[in-house]
Amino acid sequence: MPIVNINVNGKLVSAEVEGRTLLVQFLRENLRLTGTHVGCDTSQCGACVVHVDGKSVKACTMLAVMADACEVTTIEGLANNGSMHPMQQAFMDNHGLQCGFCTPGMVMTALDIVNRNGNDLDDSTVRKELEGNICRCTGYHNIVKSVKAGAKTMGE
Repeated sequence: MPIVNINVNGKLVSAEVEGRTLLVQFLRENLRLTGTHVGCDTSQCGACVVHVDGKSVKACTMLAVMADACEVTTIEGLANNGSMHPMQQAFMDNHGLQCGFCTPGMVMTALDIVNRNGNDLDDSTVRKELEGNICRCTGYHNIVKSVKAGAKTMGE
């Protein structure tokens, strides 16, 4: 079996994995980082979004061996000294979640949106960019509000 060396949330992890192991499985089952969720198993819902080398990736579409020598950031890697990341805080402050299942993927996607589009986002851009993430509980209004608020705080 192949051995992978991945920097996950700032820590180097080395493990033997089956070649068919998905990155989301590796994170959840091997590393017990269960904030990355498995929602649909078909890459439609976005609950499994993580960052690989700074770009958002649906972890259910990537094999763990493909992340060898990469830097992976999960929702667990965003907090800093016990304080939530501004985007996480914005989701909490603006009621951008209900059941919370989609929230880790939404937050990780939101950070990618800000990284690519800057801190001054309009509703249309946020809605378009979130098309790969599904929330079954909300009408997305507060999610969009949360992303914009998080982006603004990140820019300050």
